[in-house]
Amino acid sequence: MVVHRNNTKGHGLLDAVAVPFERLKGRIRQLYEGDTFGCVRFRYALLALDIVTVLFIIATSFLPRTRTIEALDVVFGILILADFAARMIISRRPLHELVRLSTWTDIVVIISFLAPLAGEAGGFLRAFRTLRLLRDYQMVARLRIDSAFFRRNEEVVFAVANLGVFIFVMTGVVYETQRSHNQQITNYADALYFTVTALTTTGFGDITLPGTVGRLITVVIMIFGVTLFLNLAKALLAPSKVRFPCPVCGLQRHDVDAVHCKACGTILNIPDEGMD
Repeated sequence: MVVHRNNTKGHGLLDAVAVPFERLKGRIRQLYEGDTFGCVRFRYALLALDIVTVLFIIATSFLPRTRTIEALDVVFGILILADFAARMIISRRPLHELVRLSTWTDIVVIISFLAPLAGEAGGFLRAFRTLRLLRDYQMVARLRIDSAFFRRNEEVVFAVANLGVFIFVMTGVVYETQRSHNQQITNYADALYFTVTALTTTGFGDITLPGTVGRLITVVIMIFGVTLFLNLAKALLAPSKVRFPCPVCGLQRHDVDAVHCKACGTILNIPDEGMD
């Protein structure tokens, strides 16, 4: 009987801890996955935080380190850590998260904000978070509903985001790998200048990356950068399309003035916003 009471007491303690935790987990999951106005507004706030963080990283990279900047680093680090912890808590497959690039990107970013000696350039990886949020299905769906501009220019938005992320990540890589021994790279402005000239294959030659590592970085910038730049040009120059799933064959994109589906000929009823 004594053992039974102890077991009962033990189960009671577990329930006392587990029940509130499950309630908290449910509330957090509702914020991240729910479709209420408050939940949508919360996810927009997260997107705004990502954008503000990237702008902060870019702006402060050209400024001397001060206590104010270091304090803001800690604030951003705590916010990012809270977001990261919340996503891990509500994840249905926590172990699967550990094999995702975005998870380790967040870890590097958190370290770079909370421990400045770990390296400033790691903060540039935060740009990946904005891209990941934009590619989240619920966020994309909400942007399509709320923003006519996003609906008309979705491909351009993603192309600009891809190119921007690549430029600033590679700028950080160039700066961190060259500042200790390359007298031509003394600040982020120099690294950004080199990245853009290499990406566009302009190659003025006033700044170069010596050594095997430097040449490999230059090759990566040119190959991937030109590809992303061409994707942006393609998105800008391609004819405008409207996203509307065909009810028969499922074709997603059609001409703005399409009446019939090009794939199967089904009559479409694409909503018209009353704009030419």
